[in-house]
Amino acid sequence: MIKSLSLNGTLRALIEPPDTPERLSLTYILHQLDDRARGVLIILFAIPNCLPGLPGTSAVTGLPLLFLCVQMALSRPPWLPRFLSDRTVSKDWLVRALDKAQPWIMRVEKLIHPRLSILTDGPAERLVGILGSVLAFTIMLPIPLGNTLPAVALVFLSFGLIGRDGVWILAGLFVSGMAAALLALAGWAAFQSILFLWMQWFGLS
Repeated sequence: MIKSLSLNGTLRALIEPPDTPERLSLTYILHQLDDRARGVLIILFAIPNCLPGLPGTSAVTGLPLLFLCVQMALSRPPWLPRFLSDRTVSKDWLVRALDKAQPWIMRVEKLIHPRLSILTDGPAERLVGILGSVLAFTIMLPIPLGNTLPAVALVFLSFGLIGRDGVWILAGLFVSGMAAALLALAGWAAFQSILFLWMQWFGLS
């Protein structure tokens, strides 16, 4: 089990040892992590959705993210059912995602300090779980580039919970608002397009 490391060190220790399997099951990842398992797992599966050049990430990461966030909302310890825990991800895929994310992860870690704990403990954590569930569901939707902001918000919220830093929770709320605005704009544009095509079809324009 991995303990007492920074987030970057924890992720590196998880995927870089020579005896690490080429494909990592979610059970393996969960067992290797310490009591920060939920937050680290959410970050691990949200990061690839924040990065360009990693296609198909939402299909792999969306459902585990949703399940972990729902558990947080229900104040239950991190656990994955077999149909999820037996799923595997490529070690090389995770290494590439971490290589791209490492510079800003290390910068972010220097900015995390325990503060505004009212936003990270007890009922606040459950509310973060509810919001995270909505964000995870949004990541699963087939919206072009629609998973980026929700994934960034999840990363910020998880940083806040791991570091007991309410400032990062506030940052996650802000990015969640941006994601909601973008989703609403995309929905309005889609509605306008459908309405225009309908009017053209029936000659109502």
